[in-house]
Amino acid sequence: MPNQRPDGVTPSQTVGPYFKYGLTPNGEYRWNDAFTNNLLTPDVSGERIRVEGKVYDGDGAAVVDCMLEIWQADAQGRFCDPQDKRALPNSSFKGFGRVGTDKTGSYAFDTIKPGSVPDPDGKPQAPHILLAVFARGMLLHLYTRIYFDDEASNAADPVLAQVPADRRATLIAKKGGGSVYTLDIHLQGDNETVFFDV
Repeated sequence: MPNQRPDGVTPSQTVGPYFKYGLTPNGEYRWNDAFTNNLLTPDVSGERIRVEGKVYDGDGAAVVDCMLEIWQADAQGRFCDPQDKRALPNSSFKGFGRVGTDKTGSYAFDTIKPGSVPDPDGKPQAPHILLAVFARGMLLHLYTRIYFDDEASNAADPVLAQVPADRRATLIAKKGGGSVYTLDIHLQGDNETVFFDV
């Protein structure tokens, strides 16, 4: 049977796995990472934190070839983006990072705790980090958020309020020792992380 696709349209493909070689070489290949998991810059102000965890598939197995990207505001709630007119031009903090999971499915980001940002209606959102998940077998990457369990403003966050109460914990990183927050990502299954349709 002849191909019924119109000229110029390519078939769907999964979004990985090619991250380790092309996007997250981590010094194992002859070029440097375009982005790293260390967002800290010498001039950045704010509370320095580490966000870490593991990525699991629907069977509870570690996903060892996943790529995570984060985008976040600085400690004052400003994004490094021309659309954010509040951004400071003299800061080298970009608020964007990328990491691949290791052989145990683990990931980690070194960054600063973001400040509160307004939603499109001007309502304050609780401090959070935006997260994109890319993995083998997925036709589209997934979007979610990382909130922090020591933020009282979570109770009034307009996005978190839309998530059923029994599923909110899948978005909230728990503070452990020192400045480390932990959040595991579950792609499917009983503990599936809440993902957003954006």
